[in-house]
Amino acid sequence: MMHYNYLQRFWVCLALTIPVLLLANPLTLFALSTIIFIYGGWPFLRGAVHELQNRIPGMMVLIAVAITVAYGYSTLVAFGVPGTMFYWELATLIDIMLLGHYIEMRSVMGASKALHELAKLMPPHAHVLLDGTTKDVPLEQLKIGDRVLVRRTEFNEGAAEPWHSCLKLFAI
Repeated sequence: MMHYNYLQRFWVCLALTIPVLLLANPLTLFALSTIIFIYGGWPFLRGAVHELQNRIPGMMVLIAVAITVAYGYSTLVAFGVPGTMFYWELATLIDIMLLGHYIEMRSVMGASKALHELAKLMPPHAHVLLDGTTKDVPLEQLKIGDRVLVRRTEFNEGAAEPWHSCLKLFAI
């Protein structure tokens, strides 16, 4: 499961981020940030390549550019170029993005599971209207443009109030 990969990467990078926030030695910061950049940033870098290959740049490209620039510039500063290192910004950005992607993927998977459960409630057949009569047809045989009769009793099992059936029919 991909979302557990994000969570695992988050915890590892968070553990490495703490010393990045507390230490000041440029070589130590470089070493820790390199691990965070490669291990934690890999899903975003790989996603950016995929988005660019498909010519649909999106969030992965944005994150990849941000972490690559922060890492590259900070590395130059760590090895002598005048400027300010952004290793802690790099580390915290990767941590936040990993956690955010984990939460997003978990939410999407929960919604997908709910849709599958809802699909199980579909009746096995539909009542197709043909010349004033109805004919029961398996759902797989429905075509665009078919007129379907929806019987209130088939979708209103156990409703206590009349408006419940309206909501359920509206969802169809």
